[in-house]
Amino acid sequence: MTISERDEPLIRVLHDESRADLRAPDRPRPIRVYLWEPRHPSPAPAPLVVVSHGTGGSGSAMGWLVRPLCEAGFRVVALDHHGNNFIDGYEPEGFLHIWERPRDVSFVLDTLAREQPLGPVGAAGFSLGAYASVALAGARLDPRTLMAVLTGAVPLPEIPEFPDVLEALRKKHPDDDSSRRALDRAGADHSDARIHAVFQVAPGVGALVTPESLATVRVPVEIRWGGADTIAPYDLDTRPYLDHIPTARGRSAGPDVRHDDFFAVIPADPAVRVRVGEEAAAFFLQHLG
Repeated sequence: MTISERDEPLIRVLHDESRADLRAPDRPRPIRVYLWEPRHPSPAPAPLVVVSHGTGGSGSAMGWLVRPLCEAGFRVVALDHHGNNFIDGYEPEGFLHIWERPRDVSFVLDTLAREQPLGPVGAAGFSLGAYASVALAGARLDPRTLMAVLTGAVPLPEIPEFPDVLEALRKKHPDDDSSRRALDRAGADHSDARIHAVFQVAPGVGALVTPESLATVRVPVEIRWGGADTIAPYDLDTRPYLDHIPTARGRSAGPDVRHDDFFAVIPADPAVRVRVGEEAAAFFLQHLG
């Protein structure tokens, strides 16, 4: 991703030894990160914002959100979630074992913290990345609902990037016990006390998150959504976050804004994501300094 010719990110691939590579189980889980340092370093650690991409996307495609954060003086790190990014390709677990996403973020923060002190940290995400961001503040998935989705009892919403994802998961893991063991981790608490504020854009999987866990979120949460979003519809995916997170505030980005206005090469209204990115920067300036 190019912010400007002089502001290229440092690109690294980290390896989480506690989890396996989805393609080579004898190897550790890879997580690619894109890191931008502030243009004007100060003696105190700069506030950091971690950015999580949407389904099938990449941290390298989140420039509309990264750019205003960099311009506001933040240290920014964007991730490529293993098995769910277009750089390395897709694996069914990358799309369906979504609870691994907040674990990716915490692992990256652990790595960065070993290298130098972290300033205040915020989390921002688009679509499935928006779920990951608020999971870091306490949101938890409902394993029973997830099991119903994975078994087909509840229809899985269409995933254009991987239309036969359920069949691919069953073929790769035909043993039901394997799926059940994976789901044991789904409802775990993946909160990270280092997260001080969350900005969600067109959040997904709101129907899979428990209202009880959302009620425990205490950090500021700001939400933007599109009024014409049929991929993550407001009532199904955004309303649960707004209704149950005590600190949540938000507004529509516009009645005609679609989900793909935040990732399409040529969106219907290019100004939408520029404006939302600037609003995210303003939000984090208020809450992280």
